[in-house]
Amino acid sequence: MSRFLIVVPPLVGHINPTVGVAAQLRAQGHEVAFAGAADVIRTLVGDAYPIHDCAIGDHPVRPADARGPAALRFLWADFLVPLAEAMVRGVHAAVAEFDPDLLLVDQQALAGALVADRLGLPWATSATTSAELVDPLAGLPKVADWVHAQLADLTARHGDPSRGGDLRFSRSLILAFTTPALAGAVDRAVTFVGPSIADRPAAEFAWPTGWDKAVLVTLGTANADVGERFLSACADALARRSVNAIVLDPAGVLGPQPSHVLLARQVPQLALLPRISTVVCHGGHNTVCEALWHGVPLVVAPIRDDQPIVADQVVAAGAGVRLRFTRANAEQIGAAIDTVLGEASFRNAARAVGESFRQAGGAPAAAQALAQVVERILV
Repeated sequence: MSRFLIVVPPLVGHINPTVGVAAQLRAQGHEVAFAGAADVIRTLVGDAYPIHDCAIGDHPVRPADARGPAALRFLWADFLVPLAEAMVRGVHAAVAEFDPDLLLVDQQALAGALVADRLGLPWATSATTSAELVDPLAGLPKVADWVHAQLADLTARHGDPSRGGDLRFSRSLILAFTTPALAGAVDRAVTFVGPSIADRPAAEFAWPTGWDKAVLVTLGTANADVGERFLSACADALARRSVNAIVLDPAGVLGPQPSHVLLARQVPQLALLPRISTVVCHGGHNTVCEALWHGVPLVVAPIRDDQPIVADQVVAAGAGVRLRFTRANAEQIGAAIDTVLGEASFRNAARAVGESFRQAGGAPAAAQALAQVVERILV
């Protein structure tokens, strides 16, 4: 029996994939604990595991119009680096108390890698999105140099510079929660395990009487500040069509809709996906992978961060079409939905990617890979 400490940022999309891995590790007889923002983690795992609370600091609100380099600079300078500095002390305390054999560290919870290196502990990377695996800054060398400077500075202050390497990529194991069928070729030696799909707390939802399938529109959990115009255009497009639709409107910004367009503040997405014909979304990695797991094609309108890369992957796989988030109007959104619903090639491609996910093994494969790393270390 081994002990695994999972270090995560306060981001639902980065915690969710680790929940299934934790369950599989525990089912194999291992002990598991989490380190991070306890209030966020607890909403997703309940009291099933010990949670070591870490300070996460105060972070400014990202400007709604931040895109491209501005969004990247905000991500690093205003979120990832301050988050790492805030979490270091809590991760140190978690390691001292839990005494793990290995840390599983999300790529955006850099404190986990810093502490592990400083203490000489083995750690593995949890890559909950494939964006960092395809060298997204290859064409922007100055930006890449700036990012590496941020990492080097963090390492000099909180880690072990003598160990070298990149805090985002473990030398022992990089778990990629995708497959080449979606991600394509990557620039790192990784272990592809596909999505980690696990039960999680779900909102109550009554499927409308008489509905068979429906289109689902969702912009995820972190885009309410920029989504009103796009959601309104989606609702307008769907109101003009005869297909049933569910539009996730967490901020309640949309007005009354016709009876075949249902507005909801939250939905049990995993439970709904078997009855969804198309997902219209922002290109969040978890949303995309969960849709494809169920063989559901997509209309993707990426907003920022890794979403443009994920959207390109969807298009390259033939599993959906891409729109420009800032410019797509009701006519364009409606035409994209018609295309994806009307052409079988999109459904077939989505099913093929979903099958690759299932063959990769998901959370059980991830747990097995982690256990094997510990076995090699302890031998």
